[in-house]
Order: sequence, then C-alpha cells, then structure tokens
Amino acid sequence: MPRKGARKARSEPGDPGDPRGMARRKEEFLEWMRTRNYAAQTIEGRGAYLGYFIQWAEDRGIGRPQEVTRQILERYQRYLVHYRKKDGQPMSFRSQHCRLVPVRAFFKWLTKANHLLYNPASELELPKLEHRLPKHVLSQSEAEQVLNQPNLATELGVRDRAVLETLYSTGMRRMELTRLGLYDLDVERGTVMVRQGKGRKDRMIPIGERAVGWIEKYLVEVRPGLVVEPDCGALYLTELGEAFTPNRLTQLVRGYVNQADIGKRGACHLFRHTMATLMLEHGADIRFIQAMLGHAKLETTQIYTQVSIRKLKEIHTLTHPGARLERRAEATPEEPSAVLDDALDGPEEALDDELDEAAEEVLDGGPERPDGRSS
Repeated sequence: MPRKGARKARSEPGDPGDPRGMARRKEEFLEWMRTRNYAAQTIEGRGAYLGYFIQWAEDRGIGRPQEVTRQILERYQRYLVHYRKKDGQPMSFRSQHCRLVPVRAFFKWLTKANHLLYNPASELELPKLEHRLPKHVLSQSEAEQVLNQPNLATELGVRDRAVLETLYSTGMRRMELTRLGLYDLDVERGTVMVRQGKGRKDRMIPIGERAVGWIEKYLVEVRPGLVVEPDCGALYLTELGEAFTPNRLTQLVRGYVNQADIGKRGACHLFRHTMATLMLEHGADIRFIQAMLGHAKLETTQIYTQVSIRKLKEIHTLTHPGARLERRAEATPEEPSAVLDDALDGPEEALDDELDEAAEEVLDGGPERPDGRSS
C-alpha cells in the first residue's frame, strides 16, 4: 500500500489491455519506428505527443483508431487552437504543428499496416509555420562577457569555460555536445567530429585554437578527477562522472547567461545563433555556415542573413541622408559613391582570399515540443 502523501505514478493514456486500442497501437507504431532506425529522441517525442491525443480522445469516449474520423481530428486541431496554458497564453502554431505531425504519421502507419481501411488524417491540413528570427543573438562583447563568468579558480569552472568555448566556437547543438567523445577532437588539425547529429548524420567541423586550448586544460587538469571507472568515454563529465544530459547542459549554460546580466536570455542555442551571425558579419559565405551548423537545406541557414545587418547598416549610414546627425558640408556628390565603392570593393577582395583559404581547410580537413524541449 503506498504511503500517505506519496506521488501517484502517472499512468499511460488509453487502455493497454485492449489489443485494438490506441494505446497498444501506439506501442506497435513506436516499435515499428525503432526497427526503421529512427532516432531515440524522435521516438520519445512522437510517443509523448501521441499520448496527448490519446488522452484527449479517451476523455471523449474514443478508445480505438477505427472510431477516429476526419471530423474528430479537425475537432482536436480546434482544441489545440483554443487551448490555454497555465499562464493564460495560447499554444504557439509551432507547438500545435509538433502535436499534429505525430498524429498524422500514426494514422498513416495504421493504414499501411492494414489496421484501418482508410486514413482519416490524409487530408488534415497542418498550421502554417511562422518564419521567425532568433529572439536573442549575442554581440561579440556580450559573448565574451558570458565566457568570462565561470570561476577559473575551481576545477568545475575550468570545465564550464571549456564547454562554453566549444559551443561558441562550433555552434553545435546541445545533444551533439553531450555526445562528444574523448577521441572526437583532433587537436593537430583543429577539427571536431560531430557524430549522429540531426538526421543521424556525422560531420567534421573546425574548432578554434582558443577553444582547443581550454579543452586541453580541462583534459589535463580536471577530467581525470571527475572520471568514475569504468570511464564512459564522454568528453565532458558531470560531478558524478557521467556524460551530461541535454537538460543538465541547458541549466549550466543558462545559468552563466543569466549571471552575465546582459539583458538577453537563452542557453546552448543562443551560442549557435551567435556563432552563425558573427561568422556571417565577418564575411563567411553562407554555405560554410550551413556546413558548420549541419543544416540539410540552405534555406534553413539563410535566416541568419536577416539577423546579420552590419553590412546593411554600413550602407544605410553611407547613403541615407538622414542616417547621421551631421554630414560634411564640403562633401561633393561624388564622394558618397566613392566611399561606398571602397566599402564594397575592399572587403570583397579580402573575403575572396578568406573563402579560398577556408575552402582548402575544409577539403583538407583542417583548422542543432510545447513543453520547451529543444534540439
């Protein structure tokens, strides 16, 4: 008998005893995903979102997939639109999209597996996603301010500085950093191997000398004292000698961002946005940033061309008559265009050289749900 005041274990929605019920079909669907080598995080997420739908259907007396019609699915979609969170705010369309995609995939699988005669979700229209810019991006000085927050007089402070430097230098996702192994870093070539990133893809990316220096300091002075045998082989270890979990890493990074008191919020993904934006502002080609971030499509990376406006700001200042408080009285009509030509031509020549060198380094292998989960 459970003791008084003990928290009751959360039961899974649906009737697991019904072989044709949605709870059992959901488990079969997730097992099918495992046999097709879907990522564990994808399987976990789809299972959670399907659970929300199954619970909603169960509350309305719907227990089997055969009882679900297109009208019922559209009713669930309307429910998501009108749903209000604890703070009274509506669910974002991105969150609604996250909840509906697994439901549509579930019924598609049910139909292909001959559990249903027709797919009631085949014509379910998903909400259009908003193309929004990153809410916060650090400037170079702000990034340095966050990097200087760890207490370097302590071993954990050295470890945390190495973690922040790795995120800042590479822009890797938090899951990718937690999976870094001891031998994924190539100090001599200045590269790091990101294994099983999004889409189960490996990629080799450069890492800066400063980040490598902090990692080496951590490996020599700190990591040996954190290891608990048998060594798990992860590059970064917690106080318990274990690899970081994504949520633990988020807490660590967010703590230093808040501690810096720069008026901006975020964690691991904040450094991902910052790395891409600063590289673009300093002349990196968008294709190289795409390779760094591991984006499958260039369109995903192009959002940073809208975030990075330094060049646009320079041109605006040079050409707009009201952009500056004062303009030189002796300026002739030809001078602004001459200054503009210098601003455009000079950096471009230097940029061509930088891109050639960067391309050679890449070819030679040289120097990233409604509950807030991120990738």
